[in-house]
Amino acid sequence: MTDLTLSKTRFRNGLWEGRIEGKPTYGGRPMVEVRLFDTVLEDISLTEGERANVWNLSIRVPVHAVCEGVQTFVIFDTMDEVKLGEFTLIGGDPASDDIRAEIELLRAELDMLKRAFRRHCRDTA
Repeated sequence: MTDLTLSKTRFRNGLWEGRIEGKPTYGGRPMVEVRLFDTVLEDISLTEGERANVWNLSIRVPVHAVCEGVQTFVIFDTMDEVKLGEFTLIGGDPASDDIRAEIELLRAELDMLKRAFRRHCRDTA
């Protein structure tokens, strides 16, 4: 079991960034790989952080992964063979079935009903 923890710091312009904290059970620097389906991504960077046992992880999202459907990137500690975390991209038609999209649609409809009700109250007063 690993003592490493992964936390996201930001995701913008196709670059996912996170921080790995803790001491690997095997000592030294963490051995990290990122997988998209069965493919290991090559464009990742792991640099030492501002404190001991802290590393900055940067993952460049490949252009081919920005497409319709759900793309899940899984981040592994390869030496301890454990998953440290994951992040997901959702695009295209499946996004319309996503619960978050449904909530946003409900919010928009509720706002429309509130405006119509206020207009009705104002006009009938």
